Amino acid sequence: MTDLTPLSAEIASLSQGRASAIRLKEGVLSLVLDVSSLGADERRAMTAAIEDAARAIPAVTAVRIAETAEKKGCTIIAVASGKGGVGKSTVSANLAIALKAMGVKVGLVDADIYGPSQPRLLASEGQKPLAQDSKMIPITGVGGVPMLSMGHLVEPGRAIAWRGPMAGNALSQLIDAHWGAVDVLIVDMPPGTGDIQLSMVQKHKPAGAVIVSTPQDLALMDATRAVSLFEQAGVPMIGLVENMAGYSCPHCGHQSDPFGTGGAEAAAKAMNMPFLGRIPLAIDIRQASDAGTPPAAGDAHEAAPFIAVAARVKDWLTARG
Repeated sequence: MTDLTPLSAEIASLSQGRASAIRLKEGVLSLVLDVSSLGADERRAMTAAIEDAARAIPAVTAVRIAETAEKKGCTIIAVASGKGGVGKSTVSANLAIALKAMGVKVGLVDADIYGPSQPRLLASEGQKPLAQDSKMIPITGVGGVPMLSMGHLVEPGRAIAWRGPMAGNALSQLIDAHWGAVDVLIVDMPPGTGDIQLSMVQKHKPAGAVIVSTPQDLALMDATRAVSLFEQAGVPMIGLVENMAGYSCPHCGHQSDPFGTGGAEAAAKAMNMPFLGRIPLAIDIRQASDAGTPPAAGDAHEAAPFIAVAARVKDWLTARG
C-alpha cells in the first residue's frame, strides 16, 4: 500500500491548501481542487505542478483533478499595512462607505483579531451578530455597510490572547458569513506579516490588496514588506495610499508635514504599482472617526480624499470585470 502522506503534503503546498479528497485507487490519483478566484493561467500552472508531482510517484499511473469553484462569491480586497498606527482601519472604513455610496455592493470584515476598531469607527459597538446555519449574519454599520468584527464577539477592552490557529479560524468565520448580495468584501487586515496574513492569502486568496502607509521612511520600509508578502502569494496590488500626509493648523492655517510628504507616492513608483491617493493628517478626521461618523459618510471636505481613493479602487474593480 502506497503511503500518500508525503505526496499529500506536497500537493497541499502546491495548491495553497485548495486540494481535498486526495485518493489513490488502482493507480489513479484523484483529488478535488478549489479554483475559486484563480485566473486561467494560475489555474493551469497549479494543476500542471500537481500532475507532475503525482506522476513522480511510481504507483501513480493517471491523475484526475476535479476543479470546483463557488458559483458566486465576494471579491475580497485586503487593506493592509506593514506596521500599526498608520490609519489602515480608518482608510478601510471610509473606503467601504464610499464604495457603497458609488453603488458597489460592499461589506466590511475587521480582521484585526487582536485589536478590532471597526465597531467604533462604524458606530456598531455593543451589537452582537445573530447566526443562521452555524454562520454569522453581518451587522449593519454607518452608511448601511454590512460588517463583522471580533469586536462584536468579545467585551470591549478585553484582550484576545489566541495563538495563530485560533485566530485563523476566527478570520474564516468572519469571512464565511451570510453576506447575501455583497459583491465586494473589504478586509481590514491586522498590521504586519504574521499568521492572520498567511491564513488570508492561503485560504481566502484576496483578488487584490491596498497598502496603507504614512510618508515616513520607517513606515514605508514596513509597507514594502507587506507588499512583498502579497506579491509572493500572487495577490495583485491595487495600489498604495499615503495617510497622515500634511497637517494644516486649524488656528493659523499653516501647513506642515510632521511625517514627511510624498514618500508613499515615490515608493509606489519605485515598486511599479499605482498610487491611489493622499489622506491628510486632520483633527476633523480623527474626531469623526472616534465619534463613529467617518468622513466618507458625510459631505464635508474631509470626505474628498477618501472618495478619490474609492473611485480608483472602483475603476480597478470595473477593469477586472
